[in-house]
Amino acid sequence: MGPSCRLMRLGFEEEVRSLKAAARGVEKRTVVMKILLTNDDGILAPGIAAMYRALTELGDVYVVAPDSAQSASAHAITVQKPIAVSRIHVHNEFYGHSVGGLPADCVKLGIQELIGATPDLVISGINDGANVSINVLYSGTVAAAADGAFFGIPSIAVSMAHGEELDFDRAARIALTLIKSLLERGMAGGQLININIPRLEGGNPKGVRVAAQATQTMDDKYVKFEGPDKRMYYWLDGEFGEIRDVDSDLKAITEGYVVITPLHFNLTDRKRLAELAKWDWPAIV
Repeated sequence: MGPSCRLMRLGFEEEVRSLKAAARGVEKRTVVMKILLTNDDGILAPGIAAMYRALTELGDVYVVAPDSAQSASAHAITVQKPIAVSRIHVHNEFYGHSVGGLPADCVKLGIQELIGATPDLVISGINDGANVSINVLYSGTVAAAADGAFFGIPSIAVSMAHGEELDFDRAARIALTLIKSLLERGMAGGQLININIPRLEGGNPKGVRVAAQATQTMDDKYVKFEGPDKRMYYWLDGEFGEIRDVDSDLKAITEGYVVITPLHFNLTDRKRLAELAKWDWPAIV
């Protein structure tokens, strides 16, 4: 092979390498994170709009949310009737699927029917009101994120304590910072994180605490009144009393900290399971 041929071959190989490198760069740039966003306050709520704006920095955001407020719906799903779904333009800002069902319905429908691909991340929120302590079990926001975890997808619930000034955009920026940190350090499929942001009208949060879920119940009461139809009505109200769980999500958010709690929904009491397994159970005939 003469010098000119060798130069031509070297030039060709260099061009091939350049093309391959360019192709890898294009491939890398076209891999965009797919994020399913839902809530329990309804698709028109300001919290989900703020979270949408923040999450667009991470990837493509697909909104699938209830058509009306579904607070405290827990992990209920719709089984007795079909679920109506409409695609709507929300606040002239983004398109989303408005679902005539519950938060867990939204995640199931989003993953299996509506967004056309399995999401890389499920976010639920921002909820108007903290979801800490026993309220984690009642929360539709947390349940929606938990449903994402059931599908093996990293999932995060985001809530903000209710106050006089509800700055959801600021809360979304705080949440985004924490979501980025969680993703950068690695969230495995099926992991579930609960983020609660304190009231913001008093200034910046004091910091971030990782804390366990409290098990303290609220001091519930019912407001009783007679309706126009002469029937008696009872409206649930209540608040947390003196905080008993010191190292907990409830204590941390009350003291002005953003609190992060890893959750799982295997409710088995392992200690009691081992004890019961040793019993001599009566024969069943």
